[in-house]
Amino acid sequence: MTAGDRLWAFATAAYDRAGARAIFLELQDLHGQCVVFLIWSLWLAAESRAPSDAALAAAADIARTWEAAATAPLRALRRGLEGAAPAPLCGPSERLRVEVKALELEAERMLLQTLDCATAAAAGPPLAAAAMLARAARAWSAAPPQALLERLAEVLA
Repeated sequence: MTAGDRLWAFATAAYDRAGARAIFLELQDLHGQCVVFLIWSLWLAAESRAPSDAALAAAADIARTWEAAATAPLRALRRGLEGAAPAPLCGPSERLRVEVKALELEAERMLLQTLDCATAAAAGPPLAAAAMLARAARAWSAAPPQALLERLAEVLA
């Protein structure tokens, strides 16, 4: 299994952990956080990698650029397809939604791999998941929801 495959397996396991998905989506939809960036930060903690604040800021810039260019438009399209139909999607409409969702997931996978490639092996002592989440959320925005991040770290522990 390649490093990229291990990272994707880690990401999907974290997202699918009981209770985590709702917290991730709340962080994304209500607090403007990037789920992929947060999951990547958890990967760093699990791998005992602690990038500098400058490296986290650079990674956040990479993620913001990709999020704006690829992931967010695909997510908006998928959600629009889900909400546009007066009845459950079927036939060609459902096929399009499924294909857009697959593209959205592939864009997220590409971002994870890009972030991982752009980060040095280690630049400091390893951090606990909660501390790494807090650092990543601060790199993403000025006012991360600390209580929600702590709840996420507990769910993923």
